[in-house]
Amino acid sequence: MTTSDIIHLLPDSIANQIAAGEVVQRPASVVKELLENSVDAHAHNIQVIIRDAGKVLIQIIDDGDGMSETDARMCFERHATSKIRNSDDLFRIRTMGFRGEALASIAAVAQVELRTRRADDELGTLIRIEGSDVKLQESVATLPGTNLLVKNLFFNVPARRNFLKSNSVEMRHILDEFQRVALAHPEVGFSLYHNDVEIFNLYPGKLVRRIVDMFGKNYREQLAFCQEDTSYISVRGYIGKPEFARKTRGEQFFFVNERYIKHSYLHHAIISAYDGTIPEGSHPFYVLFIEIDPSHVDINIHPTKTEIKFDDERSVYAIIMAAVKKAVGVYNMTPPIDFEDNVNFLVPRISPKTSPSPAPRPVQPDWAAQPKDNDTQRQRGNLTNWNKLFEGLKSTEEEEVQQAAIELDPSVATRPSYKQQAMTVASKVNRLASETITAPDGDAVLFQLHNRYILSQVKEGVMLIDQKAAYERILYERYRQMLTKRNGACQQLLFPKSVRLSPADMQLVGETRNEIRSLGFEFDEIGPNELIVRGIPADLPDESEQDLFEELIEQLKQSYSDLKLNKPDSLSRSLARRFSARYAVRLSLLEINTLIDQLFASSDPNRTPGGEPIIVMLTMDKLNGLFKG
Repeated sequence: MTTSDIIHLLPDSIANQIAAGEVVQRPASVVKELLENSVDAHAHNIQVIIRDAGKVLIQIIDDGDGMSETDARMCFERHATSKIRNSDDLFRIRTMGFRGEALASIAAVAQVELRTRRADDELGTLIRIEGSDVKLQESVATLPGTNLLVKNLFFNVPARRNFLKSNSVEMRHILDEFQRVALAHPEVGFSLYHNDVEIFNLYPGKLVRRIVDMFGKNYREQLAFCQEDTSYISVRGYIGKPEFARKTRGEQFFFVNERYIKHSYLHHAIISAYDGTIPEGSHPFYVLFIEIDPSHVDINIHPTKTEIKFDDERSVYAIIMAAVKKAVGVYNMTPPIDFEDNVNFLVPRISPKTSPSPAPRPVQPDWAAQPKDNDTQRQRGNLTNWNKLFEGLKSTEEEEVQQAAIELDPSVATRPSYKQQAMTVASKVNRLASETITAPDGDAVLFQLHNRYILSQVKEGVMLIDQKAAYERILYERYRQMLTKRNGACQQLLFPKSVRLSPADMQLVGETRNEIRSLGFEFDEIGPNELIVRGIPADLPDESEQDLFEELIEQLKQSYSDLKLNKPDSLSRSLARRFSARYAVRLSLLEINTLIDQLFASSDPNRTPGGEPIIVMLTMDKLNGLFKG
């Protein structure tokens, strides 16, 4: 190479570190790759031991096929694999791994110790590697199978180690990867230990048992079997009944040829199949396995192999949606008709020129028949007696509205009359909403439109307030103050409620325990993945504690993904956006007054925390322009 040549081959150690950036992103990536290797080695039992969320130790012990001395040394070389031989094999892949990059990448950024032995061999092999450098290789007595230790991940790449999250966050990712592999292979026994504490101990068995053992016994009653066989693909697995749909998008799993995948298009097929059976914003449970000829899919498009392409996605979409709809119908999971509901709105309005059809005459048994005159007199007498019975129990509309307003805000009890409040609030709206708005002449008019908008007459025209956006601003400032001052009001429950969460959600709760308690929740752990809730925030909607916690966790997950904001601000925005939708209800005049008072007491009554407008002015000129075209 002359002095003018500037391109050269990188040493293997550096090339492996570069490859590790794609394959080994965090400790969970190591767990995933090693678990898949154990599954490919036909292991019947796999044990995972973690210390400090994988930063100090990741140990995988299996009873699989094991390796010879030559294979044990060769497995740490780049692109060394037993899964494929030629390019045609890429389109017939049935194993989890096939690239031959995982172990070489892991050994480049960690201290690795491998012990392995085949069942027919008398001695096994011990290999120690640090940063792609082989430190030791010798024969050793060991059990059949493979025992692989990964110590001090990223010990030689300090910058990568500094970018790792807290232990609870990293452990949550490890739990996600563990659950995916364990669900994909219910015939294999799995166990997981973190800092000498058993997290999972899953025995081999059927898929339904694996689901119940992993997520809890309460899942047993909500599972429905789903199966559809076609010449193109076969779909099998379990879906959740609509009444058990949750507020968090947690337990939703797709497996293609026993490989976990993420596919938003197929997820949409399942949501479409549930259309009309679950509330908006709820997420159903599903664990579905798709069996398809490997030649119809391409899995070699992403380093993590969680994204794949089908050669006919529309057919897969239609088959999955049909399978889920069939399961919903077979198990009679559509909601029953509520005969107490008023269904008159379904009857078309009858024009004056059209005579209505005669109503059907009720069938009455002979023993219940009464003379017509006696029946009429008795009915009148009964009606009079009932009216006397309930005399004095009716409250006026104003008293009911006043009581509802006092429950919403105790300070309402000392406020002036409706007319005086309307004049005061209208004056405040005119003064603060815009510098160009002046106080209206006479009494102001407040009106609620479709439980969504509040209209106020002002001198320049009409002021519109987005009710949901206004509550979002109010709730944001309230939650922000709670998280900052840690003074959230807590309403004690008369009977504490138990709440069961997934292991990943429990990790998140453990990490954000202080923030959750600052909002007004009071809870303690009473067992694996189970909490006892003793108190909830005093101003939250009336819902079950399970739903409240699930929604809170969902917002915690979303706030963590927003890296532009600090944690209290991001969490406050997420919670306010979520819970403000619950206040899109009919309001009394006093409740409207309370809302406007709180809105204009906030730091920015004109916009939500996300920047959307809360108040819009329709001036007289704009209104006139609408009619003049």
